[in-house]
Amino acid sequence: MSAGKWIGGILGWITAGPLGALAGVAIGALFDNGLDSVNNPGNSGTRSGAFGDSYGTTREYSADEQRNSFMFALLVLASYVIKADGRVMHSEMQLVREFLRQNFGMAAQSQGEQILLRLFDEQKYQGRLQFKNTVADCCNQIAHFMDYSQRLQLVNFLVLISQADGSVDPTEVTAIRECGHWLGLSQQDIESLFNLKGDSLEEAYKVLGVSPDATDDEVRKAYRKLALAHHPDRVATLGEDVKKAAEKKFQEINAAKEKVFKARGM
Repeated sequence: MSAGKWIGGILGWITAGPLGALAGVAIGALFDNGLDSVNNPGNSGTRSGAFGDSYGTTREYSADEQRNSFMFALLVLASYVIKADGRVMHSEMQLVREFLRQNFGMAAQSQGEQILLRLFDEQKYQGRLQFKNTVADCCNQIAHFMDYSQRLQLVNFLVLISQADGSVDPTEVTAIRECGHWLGLSQQDIESLFNLKGDSLEEAYKVLGVSPDATDDEVRKAYRKLALAHHPDRVATLGEDVKKAAEKKFQEINAAKEKVFKARGM
């Protein structure tokens, strides 16, 4: 993927606002042409022309724009989660590299890794607290452009990144929960993502987001809502690797449902 396509794809989605400013910092450090149009005073915090104002979405985004926007959003949030424990683990970086390579090619892997490293530098420059505020603002902007199922998949990847080294630090869990909250996800959906790999009946109930005291109708309703939000077809435009991850997550949700249904004789 060429630098021009990277910039064009990202600009097509985040022309201004906090994501645009952060893109200007991250990408401008890599490419000579930078993103001056994003950061000029006349554009600050607004979108104009076909994109509407105040993060409004007035047109459909192409598959390429959706994939590029998902990629950049993932890099921004991953930079916050990976550094939550103060360390950058090789296994976490490798998972991000593989995602970029499989979905966008070797050039995007190299460029994406450089952007992620630049975001780490920006976090160090701003300080953790200020960068946290920046990420919160970015999540608010993402929530205006990305539908709920895509945002769920975004947080699912953050969970996978945090699990890459075989253990999840509590600070990373907190950071992921913060991102999910800022993205407008329900607490139930966020907590469900942390329990997908569990084998116990108790964890199966947590996946469905209901207590063991729930009625059968409440269990069915919770499963239907979860299955609709997590269906792989809802993220098919984001690339094959994203869809595969969604399919795996969907299978785990169904496995939890079967465990609960069997225990209840449903």
